[in-house]
Order: sequence, then structure tokens, then C-alpha cells
Amino acid sequence: MNKKTKSSWNTGTLIAVGVAIGAGLFAATGEPLWIAAGIGVGAALSFTKKKN
Repeated sequence: MNKKTKSSWNTGTLIAVGVAIGAGLFAATGEPLWIAAGIGVGAALSFTKKKN
């Protein structure tokens, strides 16, 4: 049996992870740029080509 598992790393999850990282950096530095950077990183990770 070749059963494919569905990845739980969908677009929303990756963006949320990016926001969490950005919020942590914002809390440490006080610069809101990190929240936007985190969103960008999460979005970029969600658009990478996945293997079938």
C-alpha cells in the first residue's frame, strides 16, 4: 500500500508561523518591520514547489 500523507503545512499555517516569528522579533527589538518580514517569509515558504 502506497498511502500518501497530507502535509499539515498549508499556506495559512506557514503564514501564522511567520507572524509568530515576526512578533517575537518585534517584542525583542520594538521595530514593527519584523512582523511584515515574518509574513513575507511565511508566504514565500508556502509558495515553494512541492513534490507530488
